[in-house]
Amino acid sequence: MSEAVSETLDEKQVRGKRLYDTGATTIRACEADPRFSYCLYVPPEIDDTTEMVVVMHGTGRSFVAYRDAFAEFGRWNNCIVLAPLFPVGVLGDGNRDGFKYMVEGDIRYDEILLAMVGEIGDRYKRAFDRFALFGYSGGGHFCHRFLILHPDRLWAASIGAPGSVTRLDADRSWWTGVGDLESRFGVEFRPSAMAAVPVQMVVGAADTETWEITHKPGGRHWMEGANDAGATRPERLRALQASFEAVGIAVRFDLIPNMAHDGMRCLDAVKTFFGDVLADRRNAR
Repeated sequence: MSEAVSETLDEKQVRGKRLYDTGATTIRACEADPRFSYCLYVPPEIDDTTEMVVVMHGTGRSFVAYRDAFAEFGRWNNCIVLAPLFPVGVLGDGNRDGFKYMVEGDIRYDEILLAMVGEIGDRYKRAFDRFALFGYSGGGHFCHRFLILHPDRLWAASIGAPGSVTRLDADRSWWTGVGDLESRFGVEFRPSAMAAVPVQMVVGAADTETWEITHKPGGRHWMEGANDAGATRPERLRALQASFEAVGIAVRFDLIPNMAHDGMRCLDAVKTFFGDVLADRRNAR
């Protein structure tokens, strides 16, 4: 191959990386399981201070919108922003909720996310042993359950308005409690490890509709006690807060005035929380 052709190919690769792999990236299939995909915001330079923030979509799957909403935060705080996509009906049954409860058939959604984080680290030559995780609505389901399973992988968790909650109650089975965590997931319940992760819970004060979150017998996720945490999202999140605090986990609770169920309207509070934790994390170094 001539030197001129080689230089042209190198230039094409560089331009392609700038266009598709930095800033607001294209959408990629997960190498570990191509049924799932993600997009990123990647800051201009990656160094040993670059962190990762994962923003988990809800039932509407607006993952690109969440990536874009966190892009400015990522740029000015030197963070890669990862926005996964867990589609509806991966098993062909139209299930919208599988990712919320971590397991769907043979799929472990927590492990899919960790695979994504690992391959991004490989691509950008920066290991992300810990990352921040935000999720709203269905993403709030995912966020607090991921925290229960993998507290050692997070440097912060922001739990936004989940429709149903897993309280830290050893007398209840998953998903309403954590009594069978080891037999179901192969991990121990570790409240002391969870207590090391700064936690925010955020919900709108006017988020009071119950049509989507009331479990009924015969429903896919029905079990005894499914509605015991309260009727509305604020009530259920307060119940989750109480269960966290009962085992020594501090919670920053942000109740947003005049806000119904609107994930985009809570993001200023979430970014402030992540920014505060990130500043403390970097100062500690």
